Amino acid sequence: MSQPVKSSRGFVVAAVMASMFMVAIEATIISTAMPQIVAELGGLDLYSWVFSSFLLTQTAMTVMFGKLSDLYGRKPVMLIGIAIFVVGSIFAGFAWSMPSMIVFRLIQGVGAGAVQPMALTIVADLYPANERGKVQGWLASVWAFSAVVGPLAGSLIIRDLSWAWVFWINAPIGLAAAVGFTFFLREDVKRQKRSIDYAGAGLFAIAIAALMYALTEAGSLNEANTLIAGGLFVVCSILFVAQERRAPDPMISFALWRRRPIAAANGATLLAGMALMGLTTFLPMYVQVVLQRSAIVAGLALTMMVLGWPTGATIAARSFQRVGLRRIMLIGSGLIPVGAIFFVTLGPDSSPVAAAAGSLVMGLGMGLLSVSSLVLIQEIVAWSQRGSVTASNIFARNLGSTIGATVFGAVVNFGLAHGTNGVAITGTQLQQLLQAPADAIAGDPAVRLALQHSLHMMFWAMLAVALIIALMVSLVPSITLGRVRQEEPAE
Repeated sequence: MSQPVKSSRGFVVAAVMASMFMVAIEATIISTAMPQIVAELGGLDLYSWVFSSFLLTQTAMTVMFGKLSDLYGRKPVMLIGIAIFVVGSIFAGFAWSMPSMIVFRLIQGVGAGAVQPMALTIVADLYPANERGKVQGWLASVWAFSAVVGPLAGSLIIRDLSWAWVFWINAPIGLAAAVGFTFFLREDVKRQKRSIDYAGAGLFAIAIAALMYALTEAGSLNEANTLIAGGLFVVCSILFVAQERRAPDPMISFALWRRRPIAAANGATLLAGMALMGLTTFLPMYVQVVLQRSAIVAGLALTMMVLGWPTGATIAARSFQRVGLRRIMLIGSGLIPVGAIFFVTLGPDSSPVAAAAGSLVMGLGMGLLSVSSLVLIQEIVAWSQRGSVTASNIFARNLGSTIGATVFGAVVNFGLAHGTNGVAITGTQLQQLLQAPADAIAGDPAVRLALQHSLHMMFWAMLAVALIIALMVSLVPSITLGRVRQEEPAE
């Protein structure tokens, strides 16, 4: 087993925060720049794939990089991830067409698949749970800060510079983080012959990429491509399971993943990713169209979730020792359905304050749940498995977000296709509705009623998912912190 030796923890944490910020700000800063990018490069029909391609490779590669870090240490994997991400960012700034942009975003996603799990694993290596509270709060604040600063930074870059700088800005940040890890993170990794399950890694990457593609394209006009991707996922999954059962050192240890605390925590994390996607995707639409409020008000209602998440994460991180991980998880999982209840009670005459309150409560719950579940699974395994379990938790969250987009999108589409009083709303009509001024929306009550009906169905589906999260967390057993931190768990 390998252990980290004494490192300059303050400088390493600064490098961790820089690397996390580089990945976290990517989505929000690019969203602001995308209209100008599309105007210059064309390819409006590929707009969504600029975002989907990043998530696809990030999710597919996360687990593999986690396993590699258990074999070779966190430092080389993190440095490789930063290098890949920065290279992808530089090339993205030179993109000459939308397909080339998507390819470079795929490369960025590969790098993010290494950076995100390594950042959280390095912190877990350096700090025992009873010292990790303050650091976890800092890490949570990185995501909140990125969500707020990203759109502003993107707007300033688009106004004063070329859109390419929304990508090139990652280069100095990544370089600074790499210097920090190179000089201040020290690990004592034992040199020994290691077996890498290349076949399992390849099959897993293809299977997850196919699944992500099928979920992303579900409900589109490309039904044949969706079916092909779904079939490829099934075939590769079967081959992957067969490969892992005979591999001497499998890429994924089924014995590890099915341990009750890990399975329950990751299951709850996956469902939380689904609920988060439903909230972030459809709440602004409800506030704008049904409640007839401005885009600014809709953004503020959703921003309360962004504020609630790091607040809950900080509270959880500072309460591990006093309250207990399982109790914090139960509280967090209970707050998520409480917040969801706010949304199923919304109506055309409701105040956006109610929507903001629901966002805040759900954000608090997700912050409590996300940090406590991650710390729990990190603390019940030794160093040689911590990278794998950390990556499994991030993988579950990303996969849950994609599944949530597909499932809740299908619910909304069903509601629009079976609108009340026989009124069916098409995607084109909905797009025109969202782009129309407020007085035009008010002038078409039938359209508003149909959209309210479909979004109300989605909120009920989100509440059902939230209740299952609470049920899943109840299956997590009580864990004594530090009990197995320095020993290999029996499988």
